[in-house]
Formats: sequence, structure tokens, C-alpha cells
Amino acid sequence: MDARKNNGGHSTKGVAGRKPKADEDKLIERLDAVIDQDEVLQKLKELIKKGDQRAITLYFNYRYGKPKESVNLTSEGFNINFKDILSFD
Repeated sequence: MDARKNNGGHSTKGVAGRKPKADEDKLIERLDAVIDQDEVLQKLKELIKKGDQRAITLYFNYRYGKPKESVNLTSEGFNINFKDILSFD
């Protein structure tokens, strides 16, 4: 008997990925009903003035966008032979 049919298949089918935009909008409406946006901005301002690094980072990320991330892939003269590392014998 083929046991593959019993392995659960795609267990995340229908639940993987981003939530629908409608669900996100509903959550925003609910939050707006209980949280005063002006109070939140005032609190953020207070934290920034106190030097709170997380508040400062949050402000800059939303105001100016996150900086582009880069990865340095230099080997600094070290030679890597991937054929030796990944041998498919």
C-alpha cells in the first residue's frame, strides 16, 4: 500500500502566507476603536525625547524606510572549491 497518501500532504494549505487584506482592515478598525492615535504619537514622541533606541528606530523606519541591507561576499583571498565540498559520488 502506498503510504504517501497518509503523510498529511500540504498541512498548511489554506493557512500559509499573508492574511487577506480584508482581515487586516478589520483588525485596523478594531484597534482604531480602542486606541487613540494621538495618544500613541504623543507616547512615541516622549520615548524618542528620552532617547529610547527602539522608538527612534521605529520612527526612522516608518518615516524614511529601512536602509537597504547588503551582504559582503568577498573571500579575502581564500579560495573555495565547491566541487570538493559538494561531491556527488
